[in-house]
Amino acid sequence: MKRYILLLAVVALVAAAPAGAMTGSLTGTVGPGFTISMAKKTVKAGKYKIVVSDKASIHDFHLSGPGVNKATSVSGTGTATWTVTLRKGTYKFRCDPHASSMHGTLKVT
Repeated sequence: MKRYILLLAVVALVAAAPAGAMTGSLTGTVGPGFTISMAKKTVKAGKYKIVVSDKASIHDFHLSGPGVNKATSVSGTGTATWTVTLRKGTYKFRCDPHASSMHGTLKVT
């Protein structure tokens, strides 16, 4: 009987967990000048809110990797927010107009 009650409690907890809950948030920055970065270099797989701060009107912030291909606009400055599911693997971020010098990687474990 105790096992049955314990099993019911576990099932109830799993059912109560929100589907698609956020794993966390990440911050990306492009500019000022010719700089681009992500606040974290390695994260666990999961669903993330990514906030990109674009501080230079001549750049974009482009994130690509397993199942993700998102980019901000080059035409202005501001903030973009995306919700993405990151799977295990390596993701690349870059400024498309200046990809040879403005790029980096994000590892998802």
